[in-house]
Amino acid sequence: MTHLPQLYLASRSPRRAALLQQIGVAFEVLSVEVDEAMVGAEAPGDYALRLAMEKARTGWRALPPGRQRPVLGADTIVVAGDRVLGKPSDRQQAIAMLMALSGTTHQVITAVALAGLHEDACSQCSHVTFRPLTLLECEAYWDTGEPRDKAGAYAIQGLAAMFITRLDGSYSGVMGLPLYETTELLKTFGIIVL
Repeated sequence: MTHLPQLYLASRSPRRAALLQQIGVAFEVLSVEVDEAMVGAEAPGDYALRLAMEKARTGWRALPPGRQRPVLGADTIVVAGDRVLGKPSDRQQAIAMLMALSGTTHQVITAVALAGLHEDACSQCSHVTFRPLTLLECEAYWDTGEPRDKAGAYAIQGLAAMFITRLDGSYSGVMGLPLYETTELLKTFGIIVL
């Protein structure tokens, strides 16, 4: 395993960084800003793919000559019915999101993109089922601070694990970086994990 960075991660997410470290990928974090507004009647999967690719492309364009390694961008969205639930802006919105997820199954779509001398992207969709939640539980969960910067106002790897009765899909995908799909994508850029 090499310790020289193999790519840039266009994300400040500590979860994505930890997942890349878990599979032994050496990387540097690259801070990028993109407009995350949906475009028209964009389908949720298309929206996630577009944002992941925009993050990767923005990072690639910002690299100085001689430091050009592939840039990995990712985006995770939560879809409840026909609504995309992003990161909550405040307590009220977070509690409304959690109550919308209560006692239902929702989708978590994570898209991953690599940009460099060529581009490629993929996505992974998981189905997550929550047990019924009380308003008091949702308020107490908000007060822990955990939901503040999470799509859908929860983190599967944190306290919200006690809300989840079933997961069909990828645990790492729900966290923010589906490791199987990411590894396959890295191979197309000549980055071998094992």
